[in-house]
Amino acid sequence: MGAFANVEKGCEDYEKFKSSSNKKTYYQYDYRHTDGKLFSCVAPTLEACRAKRDNWLKAEKPGGGTPG
Repeated sequence: MGAFANVEKGCEDYEKFKSSSNKKTYYQYDYRHTDGKLFSCVAPTLEACRAKRDNWLKAEKPGGGTPG
């Protein structure tokens, strides 16, 4: 598992992995915004990662506030 620093603007990349400590499956997720900012997170499902990304994107918009 590693960072996806080479993710193109507007694109996502992810890697599924199994935790060595609790044997659960997680996703390492990276999304490069069209403005060049990188969003990264780890969650148990790809859908959860994308939901976190969507909250982050809403917060990135002017007047979007912070995700809750």
